Amino acid sequence: MTVLLREAIGDRLRHARTNQRRTLRDISRAARVSLGYLSEVERGQKEASSELLASICEALELPLGELLHKVAADVSALDKVEVAPVEEVETAPAQTVPDRGEAGFEGGRLVSELIGDDLSDLRLQPAPRMNTTLRTTIGAPKLASTIAA
Repeated sequence: MTVLLREAIGDRLRHARTNQRRTLRDISRAARVSLGYLSEVERGQKEASSELLASICEALELPLGELLHKVAADVSALDKVEVAPVEEVETAPAQTVPDRGEAGFEGGRLVSELIGDDLSDLRLQPAPRMNTTLRTTIGAPKLASTIAA
């Protein structure tokens, strides 16, 4: 699995910010960077320059060396993760399949091989595709009569 450095840095910056319960707006003001750009850096869409990264770390009161150390550990751990083959699972009858929920999430499993500080560092892997074929017969409709007086 290949991970981009900008994505790993962004994940760690977001993790540090959310652990401090601070908003993007708060950090963007303190670091003197636009809110939109900081958001893109956190999402791994933009690569921050070393000056900008130092400014963001200062706003987060996070030493740059500590950030880079954690990012290096994350990238190293992801390089060593072996992807296990997905086994075919027999599906349950349609009546016992749980509701997919509003977001349409089908399920997954937690991957514990990632290094991190808490549960927010765990990632979800997609579950094997479920067979959602409805297995029932539909009978003829029952006719009802209404007589008006």
